[in-house]
Amino acid sequence: MLEYDFMVNAFAASGIVAVLAGIVGYFLVMRGQTFAGHALSHVGFTGATGAVLLGVSPMWGMVGFTLAAGVSMGALGEKLAGRDVAIGVILSLALGFGLLFLHFFTSYATQVTALLFGNVLGVNRDTLGVLAALAVASLGALAAIMRPLLFASLQPELAEAKGVSLRLVSMLFLGIAALAVAACTQIVGVLLVFTLMVGPAAAAQNLTTRLSAGLVLAALLALAQAWIGVALAYYTDWPTSFWITALAALVYGASLIGKRQS
Repeated sequence: MLEYDFMVNAFAASGIVAVLAGIVGYFLVMRGQTFAGHALSHVGFTGATGAVLLGVSPMWGMVGFTLAAGVSMGALGEKLAGRDVAIGVILSLALGFGLLFLHFFTSYATQVTALLFGNVLGVNRDTLGVLAALAVASLGALAAIMRPLLFASLQPELAEAKGVSLRLVSMLFLGIAALAVAACTQIVGVLLVFTLMVGPAAAAQNLTTRLSAGLVLAALLALAQAWIGVALAYYTDWPTSFWITALAALVYGASLIGKRQS
């Protein structure tokens, strides 16, 4: 299957996105902000469809909207965890506006609708370059704020007493998460972002309490699920997103069993 360029691109794209999603998702789960991450994907869909109306690439519309939304949501600081209802309303409204924009520009329906469920087999060289740039920027930014992020996540009261701005850390982290969500959407789509952003990270945290081991395990689990999913999609002709989602559920279920037995 690696004789085909589109399969090589699919493995490269899914690998880049999986590692990014596993690492960023680990902190998203640890901070209890997974629902906020899901909301960002819906906002990204609105950005993509709105960009089509303006004649701009859906990818850049998604990146711009998710980044703006992530920073704005991060401005809520630690209050974000208690805003599930408000976030739920926002994500539903965002998806509704996305479908409205799509209604007004149906000529791009196939291209934009693919964002709902992803289309890793349709990734070209240009998109691959964008995904690589997003991954480098996101992981670089995450490394830069790693120490205050850990401090604010594990001991927020003490971190604030020591002068760490919880609001600023939250804004920066959710901005990084927004870029990761935009990248994940290219692989599994808006509706299945949880698959790569949350599943592997949650499984890793069930299996180990060590930060370094957890980050590596989350990245490896996400990578394995993505690559095996792409391979299974090639041989079965079933949707790639289905296989990645099924594998994520299987791994998470196994991690729960392993946690109970340990």
